[in-house]
Amino acid sequence: MCILLLGTTGVTAAHAQQTSGFYFLETRHNVLDAFWTYYQSVDNANLLFGYPITDQFENSQGITVQYFQRARFEYYPARPLGQQVQISALGSLLYTPGAPSLDVSTPGACRSFATGYSVCYDFLTFFDQYGGLARFGNPISAFEFQPDGRIVQHFERARLEWHPEYPRGQNVTLAELGTLAFEYLNEDPTLRDPDQPHPDLNVRQQSITSLRVMAFVWKAVTLPSDSQKIYVIVQDQTRTPVSNAEVIVTVNLTNGSPQTFRAFTDANGIALVDNVIFTEQPYGSLVVIDVAVSAGGHSAHTTTSFRIWR
Repeated sequence: MCILLLGTTGVTAAHAQQTSGFYFLETRHNVLDAFWTYYQSVDNANLLFGYPITDQFENSQGITVQYFQRARFEYYPARPLGQQVQISALGSLLYTPGAPSLDVSTPGACRSFATGYSVCYDFLTFFDQYGGLARFGNPISAFEFQPDGRIVQHFERARLEWHPEYPRGQNVTLAELGTLAFEYLNEDPTLRDPDQPHPDLNVRQQSITSLRVMAFVWKAVTLPSDSQKIYVIVQDQTRTPVSNAEVIVTVNLTNGSPQTFRAFTDANGIALVDNVIFTEQPYGSLVVIDVAVSAGGHSAHTTTSFRIWR
């Protein structure tokens, strides 16, 4: 949930222009003026950039910058209006070649770029869906294995990661390069301390008016005696992830009593129930799962299911 900042109606002698922006309650930082205009201009800004982790400040090169979880904004006032904000090439800054690579190039499923690397499969879908070259820049690596075994691909301004544990369609995510770059460049850690809303702005809370809930199972088909995981995604009316939403999952087994689980969503609006265990369910039966969610005085409901098979 965000706090909306509205400019004051009067203009004082000290301020020739109103200040506009957002104060993000999640991290307690402001996004103001040109940075806020740019943030609003991008669909799915929360997914692409994340929340601000600093307010804007002048860095050691004399450039006004602001760090977000997944990006850094730079401001160049001498440029034409609409071109003053630039996204830093943090992917290039942080990339170190040498990790084991994976050759997955397949005709029809991949696209080659000027750097000699291809983007393929779900990474290519994500790349095209969320801005392509203009947003991420060119790929600067092939698919690579991180030390923890995760598959990633590096771009000039981003790093895409593959998360097989997430529901289908949510498997590709963006690494938090803004957070990593802030530490890599040894920026002043006090810049991350919470700030107050900008004094020139009035604050009005944008509350949750409705919830959207989606649920997915790990395995569409299971054995009669098996285990199952259930993923639940909760968003508000603006499709912003809702954290700390209460999730009640009821697994209606054909053979045996219903199993009920309670969980809470994380910062990405995702809750996981991973300890569903059952035995001797009838062959061919359908197990229906009821999911009830509540947050901010609102509730929502959905269902999902899986089939018992041999």
